[in-house]
Amino acid sequence: MAERMLQFVRLQQHQPDKREAQARREDFGEIYAPFATARAEEQASRCSQCGVPFCQVHCPLNNNIPDWLKLTAENRLEEAYEIAAATNTFPEVCGRVCPQDRLCEGNCVIEKGFESVTIGAVEKFITDTAWDRGWVKPPTPLRELDRSIGIIGAGPAGLAAAERLRTRGWQVTVYDRHDRVGGLMIYGIPNFKLEKDIVVRRWRQFEAGGIRFELNVEIGRDISFEELRGRHDAVLIATGVYRARDVEVPGNDLQGVVPALDFLIASNRKGLGDAVEAFDSGALNAEGKRVVVIGGGDTAMDCVRTSVRQGAASVTCLYRRDKANMPGSMREVKNAEEEGIRFAWLAAPKFFTGEQGQVTGVQAVRMHLGMPDATGRQQVVPLAGSEYTEPADLVIKALGFDPEDLPAMFNEPSLRVSRWGTLQVDHRSMMTSVPGVFAAGDIVRGASLVVWGIRDGRDAADRIELWYEARGSVPQAAE
Repeated sequence: MAERMLQFVRLQQHQPDKREAQARREDFGEIYAPFATARAEEQASRCSQCGVPFCQVHCPLNNNIPDWLKLTAENRLEEAYEIAAATNTFPEVCGRVCPQDRLCEGNCVIEKGFESVTIGAVEKFITDTAWDRGWVKPPTPLRELDRSIGIIGAGPAGLAAAERLRTRGWQVTVYDRHDRVGGLMIYGIPNFKLEKDIVVRRWRQFEAGGIRFELNVEIGRDISFEELRGRHDAVLIATGVYRARDVEVPGNDLQGVVPALDFLIASNRKGLGDAVEAFDSGALNAEGKRVVVIGGGDTAMDCVRTSVRQGAASVTCLYRRDKANMPGSMREVKNAEEEGIRFAWLAAPKFFTGEQGQVTGVQAVRMHLGMPDATGRQQVVPLAGSEYTEPADLVIKALGFDPEDLPAMFNEPSLRVSRWGTLQVDHRSMMTSVPGVFAAGDIVRGASLVVWGIRDGRDAADRIELWYEARGSVPQAAE
């Protein structure tokens, strides 16, 4: 073991420098400065190189974190990148947007007494260095194969599968209904967490490696699902989940009550230089408005922090549980608090008030955490007589996402879905009820993290290869 390691006993944890809250409220730039090489090496050397690396165990990709921390501490950065990229298609994205406080860093064995190793920041440093020094290469295969895959969806799961199959020689075509590659990485996640050139350079690199993209193509409208299956030896559905969950309360149809994804897409498109009528008209623009965001996940944090940067008069996050029970990253909550967002804990909307069809407020009720339900999570119970009003000109509903009706969209009724609307697959083969059609990511798992999408896409690529090589036997479809 290198003498450089186990330095947690003498070196304190140090995250990358963070821009002052007032300064970062003024633009959409990333809030963290890059690590200097010496600081990254120093922070990597705090790793204890423990026998059972819980950071790796709790990473959905099972990244070899202790190995690339050790290599970074020894200034062997190209090797560190090779180790990081071996298990992760987008380490530069995960280093920025993963909730490390809930995953790798939250399970670091030194966390209790010495604070965790800054794993996410070192991962970002390694990969940014690799891009700067030209170590990141297109997914070029050693030999071309006469095998074709059509992938529906250019988000994390679809792109991870595309890259993995392309490096093995497959002819890969990715179809997406949007005009850019990246899915929610390009349109859902704000720039202050993930600047869009990070995603675009991967897109261009994948094209250089021979992956074909057919954009502005909606399956079932521009090309039939049957025709798509005829073009390719196999099909992977990786569409994600985009249908916003709603809150069924009076006043839901008032102007100014909008879904979170509509709001975020409009903001990201504007940042990309697109003409966005709904933004320019003010319908999806928080400037000068009293904003109330309903929800407690990372999407809600994206909405409140975007609203501040658009120049909102005030921003309040309304969440029916307390801070300790928020599903989102505590690091994101802290960033939001620093940027001036007000949190209304233990409060839920009862109805929306309005005048002349425009929302003017949220009638809310205070909540109490009661006994645990069947899942073990405490139930929320309204407190009688505790109603009050949150003034609002713009209400953003960030309550999560459900799957769209893919059998209807694709005109393929034989695609079986679960009671939640997600696609049913045989979890050993990742094949749907339609032979030769596989599915991965949120459309199977439900709304989740980028890192889980990457994991599912890579796993699906492996299963597709196994199926193709054993096509002489009859495959088992999902039941």
